[in-house]
Parts: sequence; structure tokens; C-alpha cells
Amino acid sequence: MAICPPVFHKGRPYTDESALFAVPGFNVCEAAFDYQPRRPEESVLYRAVAENLESFLARQQERGRVVPKFVENDLRDYLYCGILELGFVRVHCDACGKDRVVAFSCKSRSFCPSCYGRRMAETAAHLVDHVFPEVPVRQWVLSVPFSLRYRLAYDSSLVRDVAQIFVRAIFSSICRRAGMAASNRKARCGAVGFIQRFSDAFYVANSFMW
Repeated sequence: MAICPPVFHKGRPYTDESALFAVPGFNVCEAAFDYQPRRPEESVLYRAVAENLESFLARQQERGRVVPKFVENDLRDYLYCGILELGFVRVHCDACGKDRVVAFSCKSRSFCPSCYGRRMAETAAHLVDHVFPEVPVRQWVLSVPFSLRYRLAYDSSLVRDVAQIFVRAIFSSICRRAGMAASNRKARCGAVGFIQRFSDAFYVANSFMW
């Protein structure tokens, strides 16, 4: 695998890959897998962000409610994700001698549906294959009151404290139901936790899932 020279993508419309494939020694591997490049700019979400991001940021600043920098960075990075003309990797197949180009991704952990979905699938596969033992598991979800959600959105230490209290309460409940005394040091519980910071409607909704 090698990075393509700038001439391959500088000034090229990313929707037109034929210009890339016409370069001598640059072939497309059709037999390796049926890869379909993403077209992020065709999605409703991409168009909404691209057309309204600057006005949204300016309006929030005028209202005195400046968007946090990490949120702005995630939104801007999303607009560069999957765009071939902004950079890509050339993947070479030694078996057939052909190549394919894959656009750089933003690797966002929050907003980008492609990167977040891939990270979610990879994490789930890792947990199932390498972390969870062959025992029954149960999911626990904690939703906090609306009055605390905005505080949690900006206070990482409070998020940590709430998560620790939640886990201790779950472990105590499991031990009690199993008939084990709280003083029994041999009783061990394990958990994997995730924090969801917004809902499907994009409003702040901190939820703790174990």
C-alpha cells in the first residue's frame, strides 16, 4: 500500500475516477472485492452541514452560545471525510497486480455516520471475539434528568462520578441477587461501558450503557 502522488488527485473531480485509471501502470482490481466508494456529498446530512455550518456557527456566536471547539472540529472534519480530491490511499493487490483508491476518513468518534458506524462494528466484533467470556450478559442503561444533561455535557469529572456510582450500584445489585455478601472479596463483576451524548434528534441526551 502506498500514498498516491499528488498529481493523481490534485485538481481532479473525485467523482471521475477514469482519469486515475488511465495512468500507465494503474489498474483497478475488480476481482478482489466489490468495493463501492462512498458518495458522502450526495447524502442529505452532508448537504445540510455543508450549506448551514458557517451560518450556524455565526448565529450561535451572536447569541453568546459559542459552539464548543471540539464540536466545530468534528463538523468540519466530516466535510472532508471520503472525498477523493482531498487525499486518498492507493491500495495495491500483489495477487492480480491491480490497484484501488480509498479516500481518507475523518475517524470521528461522534458525528460522521460512516466512521462512527465502522468503529461501532469493529468494537462490537472485538468485544464478542476477544473480551466477553462464554457467560450470560445483560445490558443496563441509565438516563439522567434533563436538568443534569447540559451539566454532564461539559463536565467530564461529573460524568466520571456518575458512571462510577452507576457501576457500583449495578455490581451491588448483582451480588445481592446472587446471594453473595458485600464483604465477599471473591465475588467479581465485569462491565464494558459506553456513554451516548446525544439522541437521534441531535439534542443533548447523556445515557450510560453497560
